[in-house]
Parts: sequence; C-alpha cells; structure tokens
Amino acid sequence: MLGSPQLKRFLVSYSLSHWSPARYMMDLQTVVSHINSLCPPALASSWDNVGLLVEPSPPHKVRKLLLTNDLTEDVMEEAVKMHTDMILSYHPPIFKPLKRLTAENWKERLVVKAIESRMAIYSPHTAWDALHTGVNVWLGKALGPSVSVPIQVSTVLDSPSKYQHLLQFNSGIPQNLLSRLKSVDGTSVRTVPLLNDKQGGSLLQILCTKKALTDAMTVLLDNMAVFHSVELLALQKLPLPDTGMGRLCTITKPVTIAEAVGMVKKHLGISHVRLALGRGKTMESQVSVVGVCAGSGSSILNGVPADLYLTGEMSHHEVLDAVSEGHTVILCEHSNSERGFLKEMQGQISQKLRGEVEVVVSQADREPLQVA
Repeated sequence: MLGSPQLKRFLVSYSLSHWSPARYMMDLQTVVSHINSLCPPALASSWDNVGLLVEPSPPHKVRKLLLTNDLTEDVMEEAVKMHTDMILSYHPPIFKPLKRLTAENWKERLVVKAIESRMAIYSPHTAWDALHTGVNVWLGKALGPSVSVPIQVSTVLDSPSKYQHLLQFNSGIPQNLLSRLKSVDGTSVRTVPLLNDKQGGSLLQILCTKKALTDAMTVLLDNMAVFHSVELLALQKLPLPDTGMGRLCTITKPVTIAEAVGMVKKHLGISHVRLALGRGKTMESQVSVVGVCAGSGSSILNGVPADLYLTGEMSHHEVLDAVSEGHTVILCEHSNSERGFLKEMQGQISQKLRGEVEVVVSQADREPLQVA
C-alpha cells in the first residue's frame, strides 16, 4: 500500500543512500573564487600562466571538477566521457601564446575540445607550489616528519603602496628644486622627524614609482651637490610566513641514503628513481637535511645547503654540479614528483567547495616516461 509504514521507510532509506552533495552545482565564477582564495594566483612565479584559462560563455554551472597533473588528449577523452564541467590541470595547458586554434596541434585541439564541450580549464601550478599546504610540503613528507621552511620566500600579495623607490635627503634642498620634484608625476613628498634630535631636525623623503624615479633623477642632475647627497632606497614587500618556492626540510629522524630512496619510492607509489651520490657519499651516508622542489628543481635547489636534493628532474650538468658539492640527488621524473599530491588537493578543494561540486582525480593522467 502506498501509505504503508514499510514503503515510507523504504523511500526514506533509498533517498538517503542515493543522496550526495555532488548532486548540487555551483556557478563557475564562484568555484574560481573559492579556488583563488585557497590558492592565490598572485603566489605564482612571474613567468607562469595560472588561473582560469578557458571560460565557457556564461552562465556555466560546475557539477563535476576533474583534477589532473597534465591535460593530455587521453585526459580530455576521459573528461568528455565523464561529462566534466571543469578541469583543473596542475600544469597550465596554455603556456605560450596561441596564434590559432586548429586541429593540427594537440594543445590547440585540447582548447577546441574544451570549448566544444563547454568545459572550463583552470591551472594553479606554481601558486600551489608556494603554499604551506602545497605540493612541496607534501613531497617533503616522503622522508618522514621534519621541520621545513621555504627556500625562496614569497612576499605579500598586494602592496598597499604603488611606490617602489624612496629618495632621502639628509639636508635641505633649494625650494625651486623641491617644487620641480613635487611636479613629477608618480611622486609623493613627506617629511620625517629625526628621532632623538634635540634640534628638531627632519628628513625629506620622496616616494617614487618606477617611472618617476628616472624623471626625478633627471631633475636632480641639475644640482650636483644635492644629487650626490641623496640616498636611494628600494621599497620591498614584506615576506609571507611559511610561504614560498621549494622547502628545506630538517628531518626529525635522520636516515641513510638507501633508506631515503625506499621511502621516496613508497611515498610516490613508483618502482624506481634515478640516484646520483654526492662526492664522498655512500648508500649508508646519513641524510639530515633535504632540499625539496617538485617538478624541475635546479633553479630553486642550486647552492642550497642540504645533504639530499629531492626533485623531479635536473639536467646532466646540473646533477654534476650538485654531486661535486657533496649533494646527493634523487630524481623521480617531473610529474611523478607532483601527481600524488592530487589526492590531497582533492580533499582541500572538496572542503572549500563545501561538497557542492564532485571533485575527482583523473585515472588517465600518467608520467609519460617509462622504464623500457
């Protein structure tokens, strides 16, 4: 009977077992806003291309978000079959400018397919590298608990000031010269009292934008006495605590190089790594400090004082340089050093999106280099 208690209990049980937060949906711009707040694009390296790369015409709702390390044609086929609304590719599939969108080039085909299938594409790349909850911290966990700090510290994302330079005068300057400096576009003049000066002295300071600095120095060249008395200071952004590229990890419990190799392979779920022993080192040498950089790590790790460099790839000569300085090098292949982080990224994004979007990790994404 339709109104029987047994039927009602069945309907309630069925609905609960088939209910999922992923049945909801979220507007694309809301998804992007949440991801940007989780991983600010401003943290990315200046050369990188991060953020929303392909945007379907609005309105665009996101029900399913696919995470991948590399957006290949195999991954795109997977996304189409899954009816994905948005792809987050750790590496940006659009890096160099595209002059055309044709079927001749595989990256162009990806963009065309995304547009045809109404899929958004987003890439965080080096912005997620810099996070204290990012890929480098995850990679550093391969060797167990440690105290880690960024190798290259990031700075505050938004500077409260548009000025990059400061001209400081310890003595007075002619009024006509001061008037000309004040008229330079992109300058701001202020007077700062000297501390502990019983005579009530002060410093004259002129804040300058990058362009204004050149114009201001041209004005000062008309009075060489003042020109030689000026002090030029570069204004810098404040460092962000525990944020930046690469990690220098001091391991809580030192291990041998042989143990480190096994721990790295287990952490990354791979069967092999490439190893270069530092000069004078053996497989039983102790590792206490590790320099970590996912992907291609030579530019970050160069000269870092560590027993071991753990990264995806380095060139032959970069490895020789490191080895000659006594650093042991473990190379995991580029994407192997990053792909395992997708599971952690999945959890972070799902929590940020409050479970209102289904977040899945690609099964077609894989390291292109294999041992033959």
